[in-house]
Amino acid sequence: MKSISFFPVAPVFLASLFILGSCTVIRPGQVGMKQQLGVLSDKTRTQGVVWYVPFISKVVKTNLQIQDIELSISLPSKEGLSVTSQISILYKVNRVKAPALVRNVGLEYRGIISNVFRSASADICAQYLAKDMHSGKRSDIEKAILARMNEVLSSQGIDITAVLMKSIQLPVGLASSIEQKLQAEQEAMRMEFVLKSEKLEAERKIIEANGTRDAQKILSEGLTDNILKLRSIEAFTELAKSPNAKVVVTDGRTPYLIKD
Repeated sequence: MKSISFFPVAPVFLASLFILGSCTVIRPGQVGMKQQLGVLSDKTRTQGVVWYVPFISKVVKTNLQIQDIELSISLPSKEGLSVTSQISILYKVNRVKAPALVRNVGLEYRGIISNVFRSASADICAQYLAKDMHSGKRSDIEKAILARMNEVLSSQGIDITAVLMKSIQLPVGLASSIEQKLQAEQEAMRMEFVLKSEKLEAERKIIEANGTRDAQKILSEGLTDNILKLRSIEAFTELAKSPNAKVVVTDGRTPYLIKD
């Protein structure tokens, strides 16, 4: 009788688990760093399969894509007012400096970005009036905060790409004052336009009157006795051509038509 031999399933299964547990996949937009016996490697790996030895090593991954932090914060102004703003901070991890970031800060670095922003925004906004944050100077404030944050975070491996002040809520009294000022400026601009239009109309009428006066002057200067006699002859000639009977009274210079 033949003996039945069984395929050793257990060793193959364990080997499969070992192989699958010895690799990880670095996806697009990520960076991976091997950590062996607690020591993090400075070599970074992107997009692909990374092999490591379980139990003594692992692969630490972090995101390289641009990320967003949303904050609602009260900003101080130069005159001591508090301006509420909705802030969006765009940042990304520097791939080359990623090992230093993980080693010095760890993977939970969003809190550090928020704290640095609060400090930088307080210093910068205190140099501007509250109305400046609601006007065209908002872009200057955003750029100044961005530069101040990068001074602190760039060396740590975090690059701030943009600071966006998406909404500004001024104190009620100040907002009303600014609105009244804008309305007054618009009314002044409207009145300036009306006055300029009336001035142009007056200049047009003066030019028109001067033109009429000059035309009459030229015409009167051209009506000499000889011209009047010539016009009179032409008028008599035209009357003579008419077949109708007419009674004409004249002083010898100008004809006057009285009756057909």
